[in-house]
Amino acid sequence: MSTKFTKSFLADRIAAGATQKDLASVTGLSLQQVNTLLTHHGLSCGRRGHPRKLPPLEEIVRRIEAGEHPATIAAEAGVSKLTLYSHFKDKEALFSAAVKTTCETRLPRRLFQVEADCDIEKVLLAIGGAFNELVNSPESIGLHRVMVAMATQNPGLVKMFFDAGPQQLLCDLQQLFSRAGALGLLEIDDPLRAAEHFCSLIKGAQHFRLLVGYAAAPT
Repeated sequence: MSTKFTKSFLADRIAAGATQKDLASVTGLSLQQVNTLLTHHGLSCGRRGHPRKLPPLEEIVRRIEAGEHPATIAAEAGVSKLTLYSHFKDKEALFSAAVKTTCETRLPRRLFQVEADCDIEKVLLAIGGAFNELVNSPESIGLHRVMVAMATQNPGLVKMFFDAGPQQLLCDLQQLFSRAGALGLLEIDDPLRAAEHFCSLIKGAQHFRLLVGYAAAPT
């Protein structure tokens, strides 16, 4: 019998809603070995558990953004943290989905629709306003700080963040500028560079002040 997995280690996971199958996955033990280990420590948990329905992704994202730990969300749903992650394949996939959902909520697709008779100034002002609110929000500032801190520790996660958020926005703006140019609404030689300049213009120096804590977060 393995002594590597302490009673507190097992108890914490059971409290979070882990089933025997979850524990077997975490420890690498068979179900029979897990059962023996639980008996040895005077612990028990269901083989299947009684999970409730996971909340919608939007709610999970909102709660994680507010600082709530995924384990708490999983426990409320009657599932383990592993089950929550497995629902989105893994931690990285959940993180990517959270970033993508947040961006699509704050910068909905309808903002990037350009037609021949549209007022391009109003379109760009709407996008700029939404982007300003998103990028300077306390949640976004906090996430950016985390990504900078993790740049050397987990470059894969940082790349996933950039691809799901900033890069997607640049692609959307590039397509908008290309279409606006084709419709004669704007004269742009390099849509991608224009997209990058547009975002930099909106962020300005204020965004950097917020990142380093030089200025107070907007209320």
